[in-house]
Amino acid sequence: MRKAHIISIGNELLIGDTINTNASWLGGLLTEQGFYVEQVSTIPDDYDLIYRIVNGSLHQADVTVVTGGLGPTHDDITKKVVVDLFDSKLIENREVLDFIKMIFKRRGFTFSRTNAAQALVPQNCDVLFNNKGTAPGMWFEKNGNALIVLPGVPHEMKYLMEERALPKIHNLFPDREVWATRYFKTAGVPESTLSEQIGDLDEFVNNGVGVAYLPGPAGVTVRISASADTLKQAEGKLTKLKDLLYEKAGDVIFGEGKNLKLEEVTGKILTDNKLTIAAAESCTGGLLSSKITDIPGSSVYMKGGIVAYENAIKISVLNISEKDLKKDGAVSKSVALQMAKSVAEKMGADIGVSATGIAGPDGGTDEKPVGTVWMGFWMKGDHFAIKAVLSNDRLLNKERTVMIILETVRRRLQGMDELPYQLKPHSA
Repeated sequence: MRKAHIISIGNELLIGDTINTNASWLGGLLTEQGFYVEQVSTIPDDYDLIYRIVNGSLHQADVTVVTGGLGPTHDDITKKVVVDLFDSKLIENREVLDFIKMIFKRRGFTFSRTNAAQALVPQNCDVLFNNKGTAPGMWFEKNGNALIVLPGVPHEMKYLMEERALPKIHNLFPDREVWATRYFKTAGVPESTLSEQIGDLDEFVNNGVGVAYLPGPAGVTVRISASADTLKQAEGKLTKLKDLLYEKAGDVIFGEGKNLKLEEVTGKILTDNKLTIAAAESCTGGLLSSKITDIPGSSVYMKGGIVAYENAIKISVLNISEKDLKKDGAVSKSVALQMAKSVAEKMGADIGVSATGIAGPDGGTDEKPVGTVWMGFWMKGDHFAIKAVLSNDRLLNKERTVMIILETVRRRLQGMDELPYQLKPHSA
């Protein structure tokens, strides 16, 4: 199998100012293209270190992808390194220069010599024209190996890699293995339970077939992959394994796709059933409404939301019983039930959902520890609340609460009785 190296450049990546999402994205893409990602390096803006690492990769890997250090500031030195590495010189690329000038004129910015320097490229590279920004990418070949140098801005890097570099990779390495990869998204089930539910997969994991469980705040993704000479052959290796996953865990699989989101699937179910939804939020602070409306076309089913954080707002806006608030507290079954029903009625929605809890890291008691969340669900003929005790992490608690609510809606509308994580419904 052909090998690939990924090199991310920038002090900001090492000290934590910027999260290195480029490396993980490139790793997935190169793997799907049939390369074995042998090494991922993150290094500072240091000339000697960049030269040594890139030069070493050129002799060890079939493809080396470098990101970062192509900007207009003094610390962006990647271009200088590759010029020296290939014993080249910088020349002005008129097409790139005219494009940069056009961008600055359109935005009303002053064009400077520093900006013009971004149109200088090594004489012996193939320029990867960047329609998404001012820094072009660069393609080099040496002894049958490829070096791809890309800007570190994620959306620019992805565009250049997919639209400019991949066609060149395909031409240079026509003999590479082809990979088929499928992602199965699940929600409302822990990784260990899901693994037990699916069972032993040893008989499937051979002859170039692999399985991985990828847990995250929104659920567990099961990735299956296979390699072969052709895509059809690779996909054929996955057929029986795919069938088994649906046989064993079909209820908790909400869909397929690496980037598929639960809010997208739940929204489609609402659309297909011509139902509308409204949300009343306390501890999630609007995150649930935000997730729902992240999906294009959500105006078809999303009526609106109310963030009722303070008790006085719960009383005045959502008509929550002041007596119940005093007796049971804001984080309670009675309040969650009332919030869900009230927001549906006020918004004229078919479904009302709610969240009220102690997100943390403080504010818990022995009776209601940090991470205690009550969630409400209401639609005609179905009114209940769910209690979950999550973690001490505030942001994680908000994410998980939103996921549980969305998965509850999905399961309820698809006729499933079991709730996420086998939580119990507390009827009104």
